[in-house]
Amino acid sequence: MNDEMIKDQELEAQQQWSHPSEFLFSCISMSVGLGNVWRFPTTAFQNGGGAFLIPYLIVLIFIGRPVYFLELALGQFSSLNSVAVWNMVPASKGIGYGQLVSACYVATYYGSVMALTVYYLVMSFSKVLPWSVCDDAWADENCVDSSSTNVTYTDNLQSSSEQYYYRYVLHMKEDISDGIGLPDWRLALCLLLFWVVLFFTVAWGIKSSGKVAYFTALFPYVSLVTLLLRGMTLPGAFDGMLYFITPNFKKLLDPYVWLAAVTQAFFSLSVGFGAVITLASYNSFCHDIYRDAWIISLADTFTSLLAGFTIFAILGNLAHQLDTNIEDVVRDGGGLAFVSYPDALAKFTWAPQLFAVLFFLMLFTLGIGSLTGTMGNVIGVITFNIPSGKRVYATLGICITNFLFGLIYITPGGQWIMNLVDYFGGGFITYVLVLLEVVSVSYIYGLKNFIRDLNFMTKRNLGLFWKFSWKYFIPVTLLTIFVQNMVHPVMPTVSGASFPQIAYVCGWILASVAVGMVPICLMHTVYHTQGDTLVQKLRDAFRPTTSWGPRNWKDRALWQK
Repeated sequence: MNDEMIKDQELEAQQQWSHPSEFLFSCISMSVGLGNVWRFPTTAFQNGGGAFLIPYLIVLIFIGRPVYFLELALGQFSSLNSVAVWNMVPASKGIGYGQLVSACYVATYYGSVMALTVYYLVMSFSKVLPWSVCDDAWADENCVDSSSTNVTYTDNLQSSSEQYYYRYVLHMKEDISDGIGLPDWRLALCLLLFWVVLFFTVAWGIKSSGKVAYFTALFPYVSLVTLLLRGMTLPGAFDGMLYFITPNFKKLLDPYVWLAAVTQAFFSLSVGFGAVITLASYNSFCHDIYRDAWIISLADTFTSLLAGFTIFAILGNLAHQLDTNIEDVVRDGGGLAFVSYPDALAKFTWAPQLFAVLFFLMLFTLGIGSLTGTMGNVIGVITFNIPSGKRVYATLGICITNFLFGLIYITPGGQWIMNLVDYFGGGFITYVLVLLEVVSVSYIYGLKNFIRDLNFMTKRNLGLFWKFSWKYFIPVTLLTIFVQNMVHPVMPTVSGASFPQIAYVCGWILASVAVGMVPICLMHTVYHTQGDTLVQKLRDAFRPTTSWGPRNWKDRALWQK
């Protein structure tokens, strides 16, 4: 039996969603994640407030949603994972492997954020929230109780929630030139718990993850609405929400604002990591992905705005109680989730533990939902040729490996490493890989061929908008951003402090490993392509393989006509 027949049998045995709603909720669960709850509010705040919504919505409409729809279409049309799908352009298979490497980078540090979430969730059941008061075991003379409302934080004074996070939980180092230290045993246990939960979520493929998606997609909305309603009853809440949407139009002329908009759209929708392609590959051939692309992108935008109003309502109350400006209580990323928000919760006079549990349980649910799709893609690619009975063991090995790498991020210098990996492994290379992805589909496979395939599968004629976005707007915009980032790079820092030079070198190595998959796989494909001359090998390497097309033989026969 030849390899092609074996692969055909594997495709016929591939899992499919038990119900179309499982696919929709899985995509929503993956796209609506931590990027919406803590990344979007602060990104918008730092880049013009309400004015940031203009570039963000433009990017979402002309780049985010078209790329999302493109990846959905590739997966559903071929019923192949994010690497095998490049049978359409074998020379571009390195894009799939590059996205796989990037997804692995993100998964390693995403778990560490979940470890912090689990730790804070457990501590939220304490009779007194431990970050609400200063403790001599970790506080210094500058510490002020977060539960107090009669103090204004200055350069000298720090809230107990801030010192609790940086001094007690992270033991954060101010410099990593002498090393990053050893993992914290408490966070190591929390990290282990997270990966155990995730293992049981993804171990049996979409049979298990599809059912979990109903909860991970819907529960965050219950939590956000509950927290928003509570926040709106607090004094100063509407000032915070107004501050969130007040525009600073001067920011629109800053190219880095548009760069931030693209980053947010990609991070939020989870495009460019291969997971969307793999999730769509489990659909039936005639599933209405056009409708789902609209629903998911609208849900993502709605969630970002809902999270922004919820977070800034609480922060508005915090600024009101401290009699200070809102910008003085807003922090980036982890600082927002583990300093600013806990600081506000400590000042609640009624059931602060209840709202703390609700908030951190929501973050945990978001993390499980987001990483389920990402790890499902990684596992799907790695176990593609492994018998189904042994995939559970392969999944266990992958989760253990990610747990071990995750220990790096829960060391005293772990936050430094996370910022570095996030920039070079999860942000920068995404533009490059998505750019190559769109160019491969539009210019190598051919936009006319791709539109023909979509029209055949969706039974609808796609309009000029999609053609313009895929062929012109996305390639030109992403290429411009890439050039701008190369000419005027903004290197990552931690609290304004630069990394040691060797760290930036390591960062560029990380990026090179992912992007380097493209030329390496190109050379490998050309070498193994049959042909008498190099020109013939190159020509065939950029043509679809004979196995490219719909999985179902009836659909394939009609498509070939």
